Amino acid sequence: MSEGTITKGEATHARIVEAAYRLFIEQGFHATSMRQVAGQAGVTVGGIYAHFASKEAIWEAVLMNRHPYHEVMAMLQQAGGDTVSEFLKQTAGLMVAGLGGGTTLVRPQGRDVLNLLFIELVEFNGKHLSQVYNLILPDIARLGQVFSQKRGRLRPVPLPILARSFAGLFFSYYITEIIMPDEARALMGSRALETFVDIYLHGILAEPQELENV
Repeated sequence: MSEGTITKGEATHARIVEAAYRLFIEQGFHATSMRQVAGQAGVTVGGIYAHFASKEAIWEAVLMNRHPYHEVMAMLQQAGGDTVSEFLKQTAGLMVAGLGGGTTLVRPQGRDVLNLLFIELVEFNGKHLSQVYNLILPDIARLGQVFSQKRGRLRPVPLPILARSFAGLFFSYYITEIIMPDEARALMGSRALETFVDIYLHGILAEPQELENV
């Protein structure tokens, strides 16, 4: 078998995960049956149990495979900028474009990301997220190395909090962009994301010299 060639079992495993992902996103976890997953994947229910011990085990595979951290970490590696500020602005832009498809965030897979996370939070009370956290710990450490190579003085914030705060920045922007009416979005102008990141970096209070110029 040549390098890069997958086995029949691996191909079946991947089909089951992909079929389950689509059904979970459309219907939720509890509303999706193993029979439906089997039908979508083109296998028998017994065939599914040859790969997964339970439906929840399939969900765990879907969550680990489809969690947005995979794309986020790839985008962090793509982002340039010599300073911390430039790096974070480029990263935010890449994340919005990659998961959303532009300033209106209408790309379907972007909404799928939210559905995935909401299913985990609502139907499982987030109990599988510790597995994701353990998986991304090495990447969080590498993120610290990226920040250390950029110009700009960072406050002494623990790295996990820094990573958490930036994730919160993105998802708060992302969710409010989706639910916001077009009229309200238009009032914010074309630089809304850049301003959002500026507030994250510098807060909402003006410096004294800025107030003097108002």
